[in-house]
Amino acid sequence: MAESLLTGEGAAVAERTEDQGRVGMSPDDFAALEERVLRAIDLVRKERQARKEADERATQAESRVAQGEERAGKAESQLGEKSQHVERLERDVQELRAERDQVRQRVEKLLKQLDSLEL
Repeated sequence: MAESLLTGEGAAVAERTEDQGRVGMSPDDFAALEERVLRAIDLVRKERQARKEADERATQAESRVAQGEERAGKAESQLGEKSQHVERLERDVQELRAERDQVRQRVEKLLKQLDSLEL
């Protein structure tokens, strides 16, 4: 499995090592392989850090979404209450207008009666 991960220079080093039997690697080949391994380790470390940061951002975003949904729910509830209150006020205004019209009609009737008495 380790051999399948090696590409380019690393694969060539592995092939030379197999060809030479147990003779070993040259110091330059070993240094190049070591450098590739260190770069791979660094890359994995950076990717893990990036994933951790992305997970944290996702968690924060989910939290903000939940808070937004909660505020939206409260706003809808308040809107419903205000809507009911507005409907009650509109009914009250209609009733007051109707009562005003009745009073106006009665006053006009009384004024007509007063006018007829004076003649």
